[in-house]
Amino acid sequence: MTLAPERHEAVFPEPTQTHAAMQAAPAPVTLQAPRSVLMVRPHHFTPNPQTMVDNEFMTVPTESAREVARSAFLEVTRMAEQLRQAGVDVYLMEDEARATPDSVFPNNWFTTHADGSLAIFPMRSTVRRWERRADILSGLHRQFEITKTRDYSAWEEVGRYLEGTGAMVLDHLHKIAYVCRSARADEKILQSFCLDHGYRSVVFDATDSAGVPIYHTNVMMAVGTHLAIVTLDTVRDPDQRARLVHDLDESGREVVSITEEQMGEFAGNALEVWAGDHPLLVISSRGWASLRSEQRRRLEAGHEVLPVDVPTIEHAGGSARCMLAGLHAPLRQS
Repeated sequence: MTLAPERHEAVFPEPTQTHAAMQAAPAPVTLQAPRSVLMVRPHHFTPNPQTMVDNEFMTVPTESAREVARSAFLEVTRMAEQLRQAGVDVYLMEDEARATPDSVFPNNWFTTHADGSLAIFPMRSTVRRWERRADILSGLHRQFEITKTRDYSAWEEVGRYLEGTGAMVLDHLHKIAYVCRSARADEKILQSFCLDHGYRSVVFDATDSAGVPIYHTNVMMAVGTHLAIVTLDTVRDPDQRARLVHDLDESGREVVSITEEQMGEFAGNALEVWAGDHPLLVISSRGWASLRSEQRRRLEAGHEVLPVDVPTIEHAGGSARCMLAGLHAPLRQS
């Protein structure tokens, strides 16, 4: 496994008051919404030119590099504070390196699971492989009951990739991995992940109107405890679309369909988290603004909704969900 070469001075944050209270609190009714998340605050953020090859969501900022980096830093800071105020436990890590432009999206390189397992994933962009950090992995072992680590990153050596919960949208309750085919979602690695973690996969093709494959599944769909946001029109094959809807229906999810245009505004890039005693849907302000009143009503019926302003981060082709690595492993008891 390639780890970041820099010696990071940042220490994995100590447990917050929320974290301490969670140790004594009963578990939530759902495994789907994590009660803790990890975020990375970049000091030198910039859109990564390596990922423009297949990320149609990326745009070029007009501001100077210094202004872009400062705006991104502030956006992450505000979002972390909003989550904490809502009752979500946030581990905010600093990234002072210049070689990791996409480090703000930590969900792509690792996941943790309710059985205590931790998975490390292979990344397509060579630059992105430096995002894997020993201090983050050590901190996860200190704060959570990590019982097993599975490292898939060696697949990079043969040109195969599976970029975490960017490539996979996981139903933690019914152990289903939803995956749209792309160069960042290798089906052989997916098969290994599912076998190792007890999941089954639902694989389908999703493309934009020009026929370009959607680069990450988590920009076209999100799965919560009772609701799923899905860009159904991008699944062009009617049989695949019907199967996707059937699997979501069978798992008890109400499907909220969004348009390709709303997907382009990042309306599908959302994550349900657990905020104190209720579910909270985190979505960017841009994505939320693109939804019709009927769509908003359906989402608000099942969650409190937290729109966050991350326009600078969105230049890199990801949004609110990509910025959150859900921590599903059990907390270590002190």
